[in-house]
This record gives sequence, C-alpha cells and structure tokens, in this order.
Amino acid sequence: MAEHPPLLDTAQILSSDISLLSAPIVSADGTQQVRTSKCLFPYVILVQVNPGEAFTIRREDGQFQCITGPAQVPMMSPNGSVPPIYVPPGYAPQVIEDNGVRRVVVVPQAPEFHPGSHTVIHRSPHPPLPGFIPVPTMMPPPPRHMYSPVTGAGDMATQYMPQYQSSQVYGDVDAHSTHGRSNFRDERSSKTYERLQKKLKDRQGTQKDKMSSPPSSPQKCPSPINEHNGLIKGQNASGINTGSAKNKSGRGKSGIQVDTEIEEKDEETKAFEALLSNIDKPVSSDVQARTVVLTWSPPSSFINGETDETTEPELYSYEILVSSTGKDGKYKSVYVGEETSVTLNDLKPATDYHAKVLAESNAIKGTPSEPENFTTLSCEPDIPNPPRITNRTKNSLTLQWKAPSDNGSKIQSFTLEWDEGKGNGEFCQCYMGSQKQFKITKLSPAMGCKFRLSAKNDYGTSGFSEEVLYYTSGCAPSMPASPVLAKAGVTWLSLQWSKPSGTPSDEGISYILEMEEETSGYGFKPKYDGEDLAYTVKNLRRSTKYKFKVIAYNSEGKSNPSEIVEFTTCPDKPGVPVKPSVKGKIHSHSFKITWDPPKDNGGAAINKYVVEMAEGSNGNKWDMIYSGATREHLCDRLSPGCFYRLRVYCISDGGQSAVSESLLVQTPAVPPGPCLPPRLQGRPRAKEIQLRWGPPLVDGGSPISCYGVEMSPAEKDEPREVYQGSEVECTVSSLLPGKTYSFRLRAANKMGFGPFSEKFDITTAPGPPDQCRPPQVTCRSATCAQVNWEVPLSNGTDVTEYRLEWGGVEGSMQICYCGPGLSYELKGLAPATTYYCRVQALSVVGAGPFSEVVACVTPPSVPAIVTCLQEISDDDIENLQYSPSTCLAISWEKPCDHGSEILAYSIDFGEKQPLTVGKITNYIIDNLQPDTTYRIRIQALNSLGAGPFSHMIKLKTKPLPPEPPRLECVAFNHQNLKLKWGEGTPKTLSTDSVQYHLQMEDKNGRFVSLYRGPCHTYKVQRLNESTSYKFCIQACNEAGEGPLSQEYIFTTPKSVPAALKAPKIEKVNDHTCELTWECLQPMKGDPVIYSLQVMVGKDSEFKQIYKGPDSSFRYSSLQLNCEYRFRVCAIRQCQDPVGHQDLVGPYSTTVLFISQRTEPPASTNRDPVGNTRARRALSDEQCAAVILVLFAFFSILIAFIIQYFVIK
Repeated sequence: MAEHPPLLDTAQILSSDISLLSAPIVSADGTQQVRTSKCLFPYVILVQVNPGEAFTIRREDGQFQCITGPAQVPMMSPNGSVPPIYVPPGYAPQVIEDNGVRRVVVVPQAPEFHPGSHTVIHRSPHPPLPGFIPVPTMMPPPPRHMYSPVTGAGDMATQYMPQYQSSQVYGDVDAHSTHGRSNFRDERSSKTYERLQKKLKDRQGTQKDKMSSPPSSPQKCPSPINEHNGLIKGQNASGINTGSAKNKSGRGKSGIQVDTEIEEKDEETKAFEALLSNIDKPVSSDVQARTVVLTWSPPSSFINGETDETTEPELYSYEILVSSTGKDGKYKSVYVGEETSVTLNDLKPATDYHAKVLAESNAIKGTPSEPENFTTLSCEPDIPNPPRITNRTKNSLTLQWKAPSDNGSKIQSFTLEWDEGKGNGEFCQCYMGSQKQFKITKLSPAMGCKFRLSAKNDYGTSGFSEEVLYYTSGCAPSMPASPVLAKAGVTWLSLQWSKPSGTPSDEGISYILEMEEETSGYGFKPKYDGEDLAYTVKNLRRSTKYKFKVIAYNSEGKSNPSEIVEFTTCPDKPGVPVKPSVKGKIHSHSFKITWDPPKDNGGAAINKYVVEMAEGSNGNKWDMIYSGATREHLCDRLSPGCFYRLRVYCISDGGQSAVSESLLVQTPAVPPGPCLPPRLQGRPRAKEIQLRWGPPLVDGGSPISCYGVEMSPAEKDEPREVYQGSEVECTVSSLLPGKTYSFRLRAANKMGFGPFSEKFDITTAPGPPDQCRPPQVTCRSATCAQVNWEVPLSNGTDVTEYRLEWGGVEGSMQICYCGPGLSYELKGLAPATTYYCRVQALSVVGAGPFSEVVACVTPPSVPAIVTCLQEISDDDIENLQYSPSTCLAISWEKPCDHGSEILAYSIDFGEKQPLTVGKITNYIIDNLQPDTTYRIRIQALNSLGAGPFSHMIKLKTKPLPPEPPRLECVAFNHQNLKLKWGEGTPKTLSTDSVQYHLQMEDKNGRFVSLYRGPCHTYKVQRLNESTSYKFCIQACNEAGEGPLSQEYIFTTPKSVPAALKAPKIEKVNDHTCELTWECLQPMKGDPVIYSLQVMVGKDSEFKQIYKGPDSSFRYSSLQLNCEYRFRVCAIRQCQDPVGHQDLVGPYSTTVLFISQRTEPPASTNRDPVGNTRARRALSDEQCAAVILVLFAFFSILIAFIIQYFVIK
C-alpha cells in the first residue's frame, strides 16, 4: 500500500450546493478529462474514468468508494473554479475551453517533465481523502461502441455529446440534500435578491466575495455498499471533508494543482433560477394502494415579502421526484410535463413516499421543493413464488415456501392445492394454514403431482403461483416376462414383451433387448434400448435360430434378465416359374397348357403350383383355375372367340413366389346362339308396333354384327323379313288394326346367322274410323243450305258422332255441327258467297281423318244494308258552289252487292219523292232551307231489287253568313294605326260565334291577312310615316265567310323630332353664360329648328328665349345668386303642299344653373359650372325613378313579410 501515490485532494473547493451536468463526454484516447459547464450550473466538474482505470473517493461516513471505468463522475465546486488535479507519473494537466465549457485534460507529459507521485485514478481501492461529490445518475458506463480514436488531446467528435436527458440528470439531485436543507432555498433566494439590487455595483467585489465564501454544510445520504471482486462500490455516496490528502506510506503532499475559474453566470439567469426555486411542495390526494394524485402550483414571484422584478415565463415545465427510502433517500424522476396535476401509478402498497416538484423554463431549472409525505394503503399480498421440494420418498413429498410481500397486512394463512397426480388440470386443496411447509403422504412411487400456492391476509387472497410438477421416488423393476414372437420374416423378427408385474401404469420404465446368434460365438449383444414394448430386429439371416432376453430398468436400477427364448427366421420364397405355353390344338371351348419349375426354389421344396386365368386381352381379374403339384393343366368350359391370359406361381415353405409372365390365348369363334323373342316397346298402335330386343346370350366369340326379324299373320304361315340391321329396335308399320301377328328374331356375327328365337304374337290396337266420302251440299235459298254425308268404315268400332266444319275460307273452317246425324241444315248464309265444308267420323278409339273439302256458292240477292252514313265536314269539301246554308254533303261506304252489281242509291231526306243517284259514295244535297234539320237515310239498288235502308242521321243546314262591319281608325301616330269595327267590347271572348278577318293591301297590290278573331279592334304597327294604307274586312260564322267590305284608306302622320339631351352650360362671366345642345339631322328633307326656354327664380312658367336652327345660345341677362332652369326641344318644319306646319318634339330634361360672383383664382372659374353639373345629377325624371325604385323595394319587402309570417 505504501507504493501507491497520494490521491486527489479537493477538500478546499467542494460545497454541498449540488448542481449536475446534463451528460458525460466520453474520450477513448487514453486520457482523463475534467471539465466545467456554464450551460446550466457553473459548479460541476465532470471526471471521466477510462476503461481499466479506477477512481477512489471517501464518503461522508468515512467509507471508501471505488468507481471503475468506463464511467463519468460529476463533482461539485462551490465557486466554479477548477479543482487541483493530481495526475499520475508521466502525465500533465491541461485546461481546454470548448464551446464555453472548461475542462481539465490529463495528457502524456514531455520526456523532460518529471512530476511527483500524485495521482487521482488508480486500479486498486486505496483509501482516499474526501473528494468531489459523485452523482450516481451520471455513473452508468457508456456503451463500448461509443469509444473511438480521437485525433488530439481534448478534441471530441459530435457523437460524444451528452447522451442522457435532463430529466434523468436532475431526477436524483436531492438525494444529496443537506441536513439543513429546509432553510437552504430561502437563504439562496434572499442572497440572489440582494445581488440583484447591487447588479451594476462593484462586480469585482461580488466575485471576490463569492470566491471566498465558505462551503455549505456537508450532505448526508445513506448508501448501500456492495463488495465485488475485491473492489468496494457504493451507490448514492456523497461526503465532504476538509483537510489534506495523505498516503499510508507517509509521503508528503506534492503535485501540480491547476486552478481555473468558471465565468460567473449572468445575474438575470441567477434571478430566474431563484424564481423557479420559489415553488411550494405538491399536495397529495386520493391515496390508494398503488396510485396517488399530486397537484401543485406554479412558482411564486413573491420572495421575502417583496415581488421579484424578473419577468415570469408564460409556460413552465415540471418534474416530479419521488423517494420511497425516506425524506433524504434517493429520489427518482417519475413525471416531466407542463400539467400541474398528475396521477402516479404502480406504487407499492403500505409504503411511505416523499414527493418533490421541480420547475423548469427555457432550459433553466430551479431547485426542488420541500418533500410531500404520503403513505399508500394496504391490500392483498403479492403472488407468492412456487413451493419448492425439500424431501421426497417413494410415498411422500415435503414442500416448503416463502412468504410474499404482505402489502401492509400480516399474512394469515397459505393455501396449497394439487392435482392429486391425475394430470387433468383440476386442482383441489391439500393444505391451508399459517405454516410454510407441508408433507403429502400416501403417494405411489414415481408418482407425478402438480402444486400451486396462494396467500391470504385481511384484505383478500392473492393469485396462485406458477404450477410446479414433482415426482416421488421409485424402485428397480422386477424381472420381466420373456419376449414373445409377434411375427417372423426372412431377415427380421418382430418381438413383443410386457411390463413387469406390479409396476404402476404411469411409471416410466425402459427396456434392453439382447440377442445371441448361435454361430457367431460373441454371446448376447443389446439390440434395443428404449421405452417401447415391441421391437423388430432386422438384417438377420434366413432359416437361422436366434436367442433373446429382455431387461427392465428405471432410475432406481435394473431388473434381472428374463428367461432366454429361441426364435427362427423364415425361409425365403422361391423364384419365378417359367412362362406357361400351349400344348396341342386350341379348341373353341378348351386347350391345354404346361410350364417349367423355377430356377431357384428359395431353399425349400416346391409344394404346389397355382394357375390363374383372366378373361380378355387386358383383363386384371385373375381367377385360380388350378392348384397342385403337376406342371400341366387342361383349361375347359371356355367361351369361343375370347381372349384368355394365364399365369402361374409356386408355393413353398418360404412363401409364395412372384407370378410368371402371362400367356395370351384366343379360342376360335362360332355362330351366335338363339336370341330371346323380341318384346313390345310401348303399347301397340292400330297400324304399327315398335319392337325391341337384346343380344343373344352366346355371341359365339365374335361381336354381333346384324339382326333379322321375320313377321307372319296369325291365320297364315307366310313369314316375311321386316327388318335386318345392327340396331336392337325397329318399327313395323302398314299393319291392320285389331289383327294378330307373329314375330321371331335371329342374330349374326362374322361366322354367320344363328338359329331363330321362339315366336312372339302381338295384336294391333283398334283404329279410328276411315275417311268419310265428300259430303253433298244443296242450296235451298240465298241464305240456307242442306249438307248430307255417308257412314265410313269403322275399323272394328262403331262411329259415335260426326263433326261438320263450315267456313268461307278453305283454310279457316269452324265446327258447325257435332252429333250422330248424317245431315245438317245451315241458315243465315250470305248470298252469292262461296262456302267450304268437310266432315269427320269419331269413335271411342279416336277421330278419323277429315273428308275432302267441298265448295258451294249461294245464289245472289238484293244488296246489303248501307253502312257508315255520315256528314262530310266543310273543310273537306272542294266544291266552290257548296254553301253550308243551303247544302248538306253526305258520304257512305259501298255495301255488299250480294252477287249482283249495285246500279244506284236511293236517298230519303224527308221529301215526298226520294232522290236517286248513281254508283257513287258521296253526294251534296242542295236547294235546302237555311237553318233547317233533315232526317236522311239511304238504300242500295241492283237488278234484283232494293236493299234495306241504312240507319237514319239528322243533319242541319247552317244560317246565312253575316255582312261585313264598318271599319274606322280611332287612334294613329306616325308608325301605328288603331282600327275598330262593329259594335262590342274591345276584347271579346274567343267563344263568340262571329269571327272577323282584317286584310291590308301590300306593295304588290294584294290583300294579305292581318288579323282573324272575335275582337273588334286591332293595332297595326311598324308603318311608315305620312303613308296611305288600304284595308278591308269580312265577318265569318258557322255558315261561312261573309262578303268583303269596301276598301278603306288611312294615312299615317309625320313623326315629331326625338327628345334632346339636357343642354350644357358654360359660364362666360357673372352675367353671361353660353348654352349648347345636340344637333339633329333634317327629317326626310324637312329642316329642324330648336326652341330654348328658361325659368328664372321661383317663376312657375318657362319663357322662350331662343328659336332657330343654331345649336348654341349665349344668355346675357343673368343676375347674381339667382336660380335659372333651362330646357330645349326640336321643331320639325314640314313642307306640305297644303301649307307650312311645325311639329314640336318633347323638351329635354331641365338644367339648373345658379349664378355666383367669380372669385379670383382663375382656376375656380368653372366651379359654378361643376356645381351646376353636380346639382343636375338628379333631375325631375331621375328623382321620380328613385322614388319608384324605393316604392317597389318596400312593396316587395311587405309582400315577403306577409308571405312568410302570415300565410306560412
């Protein structure tokens, strides 16, 4: 120990003001690094321990803690200065500032440098002096893959930036809280507030005071100590001591001390830290066994009775720290977020907890609050561990278990369940009590049982533990029985054996089967070792004896061998016999075969031969036809013309040989045998029957190629062939109904026809009657005829009725009579018409065929009645002499002439003498009285007389058409003429009987239609001015159009000039203004002049001030501050031959002009004119239009309100 160099002496620069760095920085170039950070808190020194190195410190309780690399140890400095670092021999310290962070890097020393024997890192746990305070959360070693070569001392790559989150770094800060911690936050806040008041005063003095300020009281935090591999490792170790570092060898202090000062933080940042530190402790509520709700308030800016002027942030982030090892124990971060309330889960029941809250904003954190104490509730115990076995015998098991966590309530009892060794998954209770062990007895040897355990306290019962399986001890099995031969083969023997007597069915036993071959001389050798009770020994020799015995064993030992038994393998089967061959001639029903023995008999004599035969050239159905010791056989009772396959195999003591090659033999064919008689297919018909048959039972060894059928009447033996072909059915026709016929059948193959079958008698069915002869038709009159017919042949059945069909078309006759009679009289026939008829006889069997069709013609008669007598409309009449007032036009359809041509028609319309007309279908009856009703009917006439009258119609002549009315012009202008005629309202209903037709003469001198309707007025538009037009009119009614009136001439006047736009006014001086207006072109040669009027002041009349052809006028009688209104119109001076005439057009809109004194700048000369133009923006017509629009808007609004609120 005396050889170790002195350790790090840092007692002068440590304090309990613990603030952590965010994360360590890793270096892999063999150097140690110590750095300071200004990012969060300036008093952190990070000591990096490289792999293979050790860092030893002394804790507050006097014990030593050794930290082995790789690790990063954050150390605290109260004034921000770099502590003195004692380096090992061959190294020198170097201060490097990187991104605002100062660190001390230990680098190899130059050759001429000889340092002392001081060191801070050593591999052996040396008792050191108190050093910097290590923070446990920063100690976890980084991953191995993060180490990589560094180019120079102190240079760090970006991948070595901090790897730990700030919440993890700050999570255990207050695990090192001091015993005077309750007042520390208030003291620090007060000091910070005082420093803020002296912000710009004596900065150097403040820094000097801070450098010389004494450290805080040492921290005290218990930490567990674990010893491993000779090194002492302590967690949560913290301790501060003052003094010098001494080694046990008595060496004095030496080394190089490097002092570096860290820049002081900005005072505003410190004030902000003080604001974040001024936070109240959280409040616990809704405390359960495993959950609790914590709430807290944001930090308060009210410090020591005064308000901090530091700007409060808009958003805070909070971190909850929880400890379950006491108020000063290790705290763990459980929540980071912006909420002010959180629910903590997964807590331990019946446990005291302390919770703190820490505020953060803009990457700046305050100190944690005071701890809040709460205790979780009790609940049922945790799930216990499975019971373990402590002792076992053949019939008992002893189990023992440990008590789980009681969760605040003492465990009252344990429940042990087992499945009774059944293994079916069903458990039952075997023990309940407070003991922690139990013995289960009365078990069987090698018996397996499953167990599970649960605990119970005052709050309930826990869940069951995992299931465990334990077995009892067993014993060696007894001697098994000898193996039994299950089956023997040529090269194998299949053996079976049974379990030894008295062995449980579920006990696992294995077996060893041993075998000895007599000729080998090696004794018994194991052939099988396993749990099966059967085994097949293979690769043996045929016809050889073998000895066997079996041994049973288990975990307790082996049994005695069983008795020795002998078994012999079977001989091998003989070889394949030679293919058989035919001996002698092949007959149609038999032949003889022979064969030779096999070349190899398998080691045993052949006992017998077996011959198998299969029908067909490809038949696979083999039948045994011979079994015996001889080597030839006669195959008889064969079918002619068939193929047969034969094969042979032999049988010896070794078994059956394989079959030989097959021999194919075909017997000669013969004519087929007799067929069965043909049978009737369906029912027999009157004139034909259908026969069907099957092939003969014996085809003679050749396929049937043809069949022959013979027929003979029953009363005569005169057979004749009615069918010959390959089909198995035929239809025999041309038979007589009700007759008996005999049939027989024979078949033929390539060898010829075979014998006939027996006869088969068939009787045809009775048939319907034969066809009747043509009936005889006699016409008694033009509308009556008599039909007679004869009885036909009945074909064995009586005729029951007759059917007579009658019609005017040969192909569409209808039944007019059905009965047993032989005649029928038809009435109501049409004269001079051709009719067709035929007759049919019926019996119980059916209907016979119809007779031939017979045609007859009825004699002619007077014409038929005239149909479709109707009036012809006036629009369809083209006769100019037709007058609806004195004429009636009728039309009709030509009736049937009944065989005699129609010569004329007789029209009866009420006169004494009917009117006879020629062969026409329409006629105009004239010379009638107007407005008179007539009854009209008509009849046709031919050479045989007059036909009947048609139906009567009533027609009325129309009254005479009206006279034309007088036409006059009631209104006119230069483009329109309004004409009026007759007496009546201007607008007459369209239902008036009198219509008027107004016509006007066009440029070509023709009259064209202008209007047709019931009205009495009409306005003719789009006319030319000063033009004469000719008109005429006629009246129309139902009687027709009346005569045209005389011609009327009306002339349009000349048009007046159009309205002018408002005149424009330009002020010349205070008493003179100039007016201009638009100029119009002469109208059809007539000159146009203008009239300008003015209304002064409040006068009510306009006075003319100018009349002439000019389009401008200078008015010079203006008075100051007086209103003038001007308007202008155009006048057309007509040059008529009759005399001079002036046509005055409408006046323009009024223009208002107010004369005012002209003010000196000249630029404002036109202001009055502008005012005048502005004022004339709303003239009288425009004001009226605005009023009209407003009125329409309010009307629509009122209508909408009524529609929405009243109607709906």
